[in-house]
Amino acid sequence: MTVSIILENRGQDTVTASPDMKVAEVVKLFAEKRIGAVPVVDGGKVVGIMSERDLVHCVAAEGKDGIDKPVSEVMTSPAITVDPNYNILAALGLMTKRRVRHLPVVRDGAMVGFISIGDLVKYRMDRIEQDAQAMRDYIQAV
Repeated sequence: MTVSIILENRGQDTVTASPDMKVAEVVKLFAEKRIGAVPVVDGGKVVGIMSERDLVHCVAAEGKDGIDKPVSEVMTSPAITVDPNYNILAALGLMTKRRVRHLPVVRDGAMVGFISIGDLVKYRMDRIEQDAQAMRDYIQAV
């Protein structure tokens, strides 16, 4: 199964930030939307990711003045991205190996979605439960 399955089952509205936004603006987005990361997009291209982790590192290094910095100085860049045809298990492995919790999904240079490790784990758990139910049904039918 591929990442495209996850994108099909949800809305395509992805909250994004621009590199020139202030960190404080992104923090407000995090709170308003109840999210922990946003892709940073410039000219239609993903140039980085701004996450809660980036915020913590920024505040630790800069103190309260850090929230006045532009996102471009705080974000993780370059962003690790995947194609919609990327295998879900491979995406989980990539996230674990690279210690990231979010991946922009990019096709032909344009972002088509944004997935979290929670999205992938939920999908896998749902599939495991479906397989277990199919096995129980099969055993009862025999």
